[in-house]
Amino acid sequence: MKQRLPVEHFKLPIDEIRRGYYSDSYFVRSKNILEKDNYNPHVMMQVFQRQHSVVCGVDHAIAILKTCADHPENLQIRAMFDGDRLAPWDTVMTIEGKLADFVHLETVYLGVLSRQTKIATNVDRVVKAAAGKPVLFFPSRFDHYAVQAEDGYAAKVGGVTGVSTPANASYWGGVALGTIPHALIAAYNGDTLAATEAFDRHIAPAVNRVALVDFDNDCVRTALEVARKFGPRLYGVRLDTADTLVDVSVLPYMGSFKPTGVCSRLVRNVREALDAEGFNHVRIMVSGGFTAEKIQAFEAEKTPADVYAVGSSLFNDNVNFTADIVSIEGKPCAKVGRHYRENPRLCPVD
Repeated sequence: MKQRLPVEHFKLPIDEIRRGYYSDSYFVRSKNILEKDNYNPHVMMQVFQRQHSVVCGVDHAIAILKTCADHPENLQIRAMFDGDRLAPWDTVMTIEGKLADFVHLETVYLGVLSRQTKIATNVDRVVKAAAGKPVLFFPSRFDHYAVQAEDGYAAKVGGVTGVSTPANASYWGGVALGTIPHALIAAYNGDTLAATEAFDRHIAPAVNRVALVDFDNDCVRTALEVARKFGPRLYGVRLDTADTLVDVSVLPYMGSFKPTGVCSRLVRNVREALDAEGFNHVRIMVSGGFTAEKIQAFEAEKTPADVYAVGSSLFNDNVNFTADIVSIEGKPCAKVGRHYRENPRLCPVD
């Protein structure tokens, strides 16, 4: 049976939301007009979007309505569940009640639905492209820190294996994952082995040892150097070559493919070199500019990547939600082109 996150789970700025601080001004003014006109009709508000997607943010939107509406006990809400799949125009939620009690909240709950559904949908596409291989959610550096908890939850709904910050993992009590940044290698005078050894000395043994091997733009040499040192204790190596560089090992193969960044040829070169020296257990993690399309191409070419770490592309492609009144006092009333769309998958919210 599907479960919803409880309202208490969300740390909402309730006072600010109630007074319209995060709302478009015309919604706040609409509330004021209705109250001053002593007119508060009973309406049904219908929420939908226009593309195939994985919905997320439903429980957050419900929490906003239940804590920030006037007289929330009088609202009747029906909604889909986080993780449900949507077709264009599917009704995601209906809200029934006195309009002035919740009209000021439309900006806020639609924004939550739009952002979290965007991320869940983008993650879902990447996970499908990866064909069962682990996908790590590593885009937090590309957006404001305040959204990390909700983004990480949306990524989990979309199917990621791991996330990179404690905030990302906070909704389900997970543990943040991470390898070694270029900054740590630079701090050890550009010595990847020295940085990896420092990591090994001071980080708990339960954390997998994954070496970042592109600092010198010679991934094969660096991967072998670390593998020879750590042997069976090395869990994996991460390739993160910049899209403006061609790795040393790729130069002899240039001519029939795009050689820059983490290309399929680079991954094969590292895999073949590791296997030739008996390091078959060492996994290859790839990162840097990966999209669903690039992962799909890697898989079609049977590129021997074991783990995909994906970043900024998971913030692309907006999913936009809309809310419309579709009835007034129980009678159909909607703008031209809109009407009530029944969705048998909507469930009443307690």
